Amino acid sequence: MPECGSQIILCNLPVRFDTYSGCSHGCKYCFANRKTDISKIRVKESAQSLLNFINGKRSKETAWADWDIPIHWGGLSDPFQPVEKNYRVSHEALKVFAETKYPFVVSTKGRLIADPEYIELFKETNSVIQISLVSETFDKIEPGAPPFNERLGMIEKLAKETGKRIIIRVQPYVRTVKDELIENLKTYSDIGVYGITIEGIKLLTKASGFVKVGSDFCYPVEDLKKDFLEIREECHKNHLRFFCAENRLRNMGDDLTCCGTENLQEFTPNRANLNYFLHKPDEFGYTKAMEKAGSGGPFRVLRQDLLGSFLERNSYKDNFEHVITDKAMLEIMGYKE
Repeated sequence: MPECGSQIILCNLPVRFDTYSGCSHGCKYCFANRKTDISKIRVKESAQSLLNFINGKRSKETAWADWDIPIHWGGLSDPFQPVEKNYRVSHEALKVFAETKYPFVVSTKGRLIADPEYIELFKETNSVIQISLVSETFDKIEPGAPPFNERLGMIEKLAKETGKRIIIRVQPYVRTVKDELIENLKTYSDIGVYGITIEGIKLLTKASGFVKVGSDFCYPVEDLKKDFLEIREECHKNHLRFFCAENRLRNMGDDLTCCGTENLQEFTPNRANLNYFLHKPDEFGYTKAMEKAGSGGPFRVLRQDLLGSFLERNSYKDNFEHVITDKAMLEIMGYKE
């Protein structure tokens, strides 16, 4: 069943679906590798569990979602990594998406997405395709993934043959590749890319020039803001949209939903989170399901003690009202009194 955790507080599309756990790309920066050995790849969610969610079945983590909230497919594992050739679970899930027209965003750097049989299914979906692509410099730290130039070819093919919106996912952004990124923007525009979504790298341990933000070490916000202003300007010059996945700078993006789903019908985001509370309060609001007891499930992960069970039994609304009194959480969003 699609899941939802702590990103409920920050993300407009926090419901994630993963057909696999683990990943063979071997990216040295991968955040999913923090808590588990991702080299062990297994089938995770099935096409049937996806269909159950689409048909209205909700778990404790998603009881608050009483509309067709777009799913983010590939939140913790790439759905089109090489193991898909053997198991074809993503192919089955893609058939469900094609048949139901349920809205989703998929994140991948796997070459299988550009195979003809997958392209034919994508044509029938209601989707936005994100391809992770930072710079050619990253090839050496993404040993199991298609190299930069191959991914450019994949993107061009997907844009031409699927007709879907293509977003380049510049995550994680490191400041040393800024000039390289800017140089590539015209190429992205020429091959049919709609826009980029960008987020600064997060480290587990302190490094020179980094600051503590929540449990991570990040670039100082003013440094990122300086870079992002320049990158955004160059995106616009090249007729690309700029979306900001950096929590502290989310409102720098051309839309608050950093996945790149702006102005697409049926891609209605969650508007009851810190993004809307801080940046678009006139659009902030709870749904009926969010006001019911037992809809606070995703907040449980914020507390690994007895209070976690209490939060789960609460309503989404009650839990969120508590979150907005948490100064540490607000600081993650760049809020300062």
